[in-house]
Amino acid sequence: MRAAILYGKEDVRVETLPEAELGPGEVRVRIGAALTCGTDVKVFRRGYHATMISLPARFGHEFAGVIEAVGPEVTGWRVGQRVVAANSAPCGECFYCVRGLEELCEDLLFLNGAYAETIHVPARIVAKNLYPLPDPLSFEEAALTEPLACVVRGMDEVPVQSGETVALLGTGPIGLCFIRLCVLAGARVLAVGRRSERLALAKRLGAAEVFDQAVTPDIVATLRARTEGGRGADKVIEAVGRPEAWEQAIAIARKAATVSLFGGCPSGTSISLDTHRIHYEELTLKGTFHHTPRTVRAALQLIAEGKVPAREFIQQRAPLSALPQVLASLANGTNSAVKVAIDPTGAI
Repeated sequence: MRAAILYGKEDVRVETLPEAELGPGEVRVRIGAALTCGTDVKVFRRGYHATMISLPARFGHEFAGVIEAVGPEVTGWRVGQRVVAANSAPCGECFYCVRGLEELCEDLLFLNGAYAETIHVPARIVAKNLYPLPDPLSFEEAALTEPLACVVRGMDEVPVQSGETVALLGTGPIGLCFIRLCVLAGARVLAVGRRSERLALAKRLGAAEVFDQAVTPDIVATLRARTEGGRGADKVIEAVGRPEAWEQAIAIARKAATVSLFGGCPSGTSISLDTHRIHYEELTLKGTFHHTPRTVRAALQLIAEGKVPAREFIQQRAPLSALPQVLASLANGTNSAVKVAIDPTGAI
């Protein structure tokens, strides 16, 4: 079985590994498609992830495929069934789980290894976060479920109302998912990003106006000017993951607005806050992390119903053998694809 192994900074190798025996409650999935992810690109560039990966490690976490084998004590699943799995599952028993905060589970079990021919899905994920694919949903489309599930949670935490103006910073996969869900909620979306292809996709997904960060001299003033009375946006969503973008997001917000600080910044970074604005203008700042089984189910339904056009997010396809080159091109900025579909069969 071939799989991608991350050894360190910009060091991913596709190797042949033996298949391990399935344990109780586990299933083995033959991967039909895996998608590249902004988090994977950051991990590739940095060579580590604080919580999800211990090196050396199998790599990748967005995938869909076919159940190839089932372990002892597995019920409700069969060989040949088309499925998608999330990349984690909560324990359901810890301090946070019993309080309905499954995304903050103290024993959150992560799954990596999507860039491979097969993947072993642990028993807890089989029980809580493995789902059958409705026909005729493709593997590539279904693999978008995990990142979209994070955005569904983001929308739950910062509900967008019909008629509101939403400023969205970042046109990567997460930002583009947010654009689509905000449009479905009836909002007017002002999207800020880079690269003409991504800005064009933002428009196709329903953004009312798009702004190129590279050529807009004062993005805060520009976006505030596009809001009612120049007061600022009703909701602001930051999907960049840089401290300066967090500060811009807060500056774009009107009085009593809610700001979703969704993009994860590097560990140890900080921002400056205008305490006068936070207090006297009643701003709400909200951080949101990860997904839950409920939002995974909701994301899969949105894709299956065609409300989120998953194919629009996939601009390129490549065989598993080309993964190191694909990740390098995404990391150094020479590749503008939102998502690259990795085919482990080598058929591409």
